[in-house]
Amino acid sequence: MSALLAMLVVAAPVAAQQESARFDYVAYTAETAVPTLPADRFANPVLPGFRPDPSIVKVGRDFYLVTSTFAWFPGIPVYHSTDLVNWRQIGNAIDRPEMLDFSGLALDRGVFAPTIEYHDGTYYILNTCVGCRDNFLLTAKNPAGPWSAPHWLEFGGIDPSIYFEDGRAWIVNNDAPPGTPEYDGHRALWLQEIDLATFKMKGPRHLLVNKGVDPSTKPIWAEGPHIYKVDGWYYLSAAEGGTADQHAQTIYRSRKLTGPYTPGPVNPILTQRDLPEDRANPVQATGHADIVKLDDGSWWAVFLATRPFRGQETLLGRETFLLPVTWKEGWPSILPPRTPLPASVARPNLPASPGEARDWREEFDTPKLSDDWLMLRTPKGAPWWRIADGALTLAARPVAAGALAQPSYLGKRMRHAKASWTTRVSFDPQGASDRAGLLAVADENHLMFVGLEGDKLVVRRRISKDEPENGVEVASVPRGGATQVELRLSFDNGTAQAEWRPVDTTAWRSIARDIDVSRLATIHAGLFMGLVVGPHAASGTP
Repeated sequence: MSALLAMLVVAAPVAAQQESARFDYVAYTAETAVPTLPADRFANPVLPGFRPDPSIVKVGRDFYLVTSTFAWFPGIPVYHSTDLVNWRQIGNAIDRPEMLDFSGLALDRGVFAPTIEYHDGTYYILNTCVGCRDNFLLTAKNPAGPWSAPHWLEFGGIDPSIYFEDGRAWIVNNDAPPGTPEYDGHRALWLQEIDLATFKMKGPRHLLVNKGVDPSTKPIWAEGPHIYKVDGWYYLSAAEGGTADQHAQTIYRSRKLTGPYTPGPVNPILTQRDLPEDRANPVQATGHADIVKLDDGSWWAVFLATRPFRGQETLLGRETFLLPVTWKEGWPSILPPRTPLPASVARPNLPASPGEARDWREEFDTPKLSDDWLMLRTPKGAPWWRIADGALTLAARPVAAGALAQPSYLGKRMRHAKASWTTRVSFDPQGASDRAGLLAVADENHLMFVGLEGDKLVVRRRISKDEPENGVEVASVPRGGATQVELRLSFDNGTAQAEWRPVDTTAWRSIARDIDVSRLATIHAGLFMGLVVGPHAASGTP
């Protein structure tokens, strides 16, 4: 049991003398159509919803993968698979409040782009905590945890990964270029040895790449580097172009680990930026890849991408995709130029693995929650939640949903473009600003609430930092004194429906139809995250 989940037990008291909201269940129903495919094929993404910046490691017949979580807690989910297609979360690397402090951070700060590696019986995760002391390394004997406290490292920049060779370890990462940057997004890739006995950097720092593949074009944001050794060559792969629709993956190689590195003859080796914007069913923002070699000699890549419903708009954030890697004349390729990401792909030749449930229902009838529940920032002080008597109870504290603090809120990632969330909540508002219901969060400035508030049922939406922290009322209906209701919040790409019903009835009643939620899309909400939805309660915050 992770440290966070250990806190979510029957014995955890809700802060005393506060109103509280009781949630008897929360359910998620995926309503996006399931593609019909032969048994030997799969459809991307393999990890849908807000799971960006994947990094992968193979240990025996097992694969482990980690993704970014920014200022959500617990952080850095760890996933397991044996077939690369179906994944299950087995833990969180950041699962103890004392490990990192996200207090006061915007949600797009915190942990960026973790990488995972294995060497000589130990698992390593390298990561950057933006806004909380830069780069660190975690270690574990079991990828499910527990992971060590952070070992803070003596270099700046972001996106570190680790490479092992002949008993030595090296870190490659993005950082500022030598001298003064020539333009916004001018970055460099650096390499330096690390002593893992002391977690100290040693020896000279080597400049591997300055700017990017073609410096004359002023490439931006060379980042997310990994080094692989294949047939006597050192291959350096890195993202480039920023993480929106110009995102791409690039490749270089060298006969020496420390360089110089030469770009491949075909770059980028993965992008969708060279395709028409009006193409059907577009996938965008492909990049930030990590590759892995299977026992049969084949290579596969995991990478992030988005599935917009319009332009660059998606509520799902950046998701994890999988494609085979092909080699030609000593260079790898994930997709040839001007090639749309295929609708389906032949499965790798690997033993079957269980995956995530498409739908789920949390009845709160066990003393812990699953590892994929998230809260905003690091928990501090008295617990504001508990699980007891078959329900989740949240204290209605005076913390606004959009504050740079920690509201009473727990959520899970939305994983389908068309999906609904349902809950039963018991709450008796004592003031006009007391509320309890479902909260959908893209970031602190882009969110929507549906639930009981004062003497009504409301929909509130925040789409700008200039709006109130709890958002602006979009619609409301009288609650007629009801204090126990069921709520349903449904999404269909850029629109949403909000409904309610008394617990002793079957017919749903509308609070609001066709709510425009396009401004909650990732491209408008800090670029990095997708929607997370779940129970929320608050008091005294207008």
